[in-house]
Amino acid sequence: MVRIEYHKLVRDRIPELIRNDGYTCDTTTMDDTEYQDALRAKLVEEALEAASANEENLVMELADLYEVINALMTQYGIDAEAVRDEQRRKHQERGGFEQRTRLIGIDR
Repeated sequence: MVRIEYHKLVRDRIPELIRNDGYTCDTTTMDDTEYQDALRAKLVEEALEAASANEENLVMELADLYEVINALMTQYGIDAEAVRDEQRRKHQERGGFEQRTRLIGIDR
């Protein structure tokens, strides 16, 4: 038997699924600070996976990213409408990405 160490945040049902596959695993429950740090690390992990996903897997990876974003908003008590309001405000002020503009450089 080979043990693989992870020490990372996983979805709630992952330990159950591991056990259903006939393996054993150890888990612990994080305190608020550990959980917040783990969510932020998971955000980066999922963003990198989405960034490198092929077209076939992009929806799945974006769904994982949304799951982490939702968990972060819940943990910090951030209202989804407040995020959408900020998104709209920034879009109004700075625009979106519809024009596909690449900034090459600035001469100062």
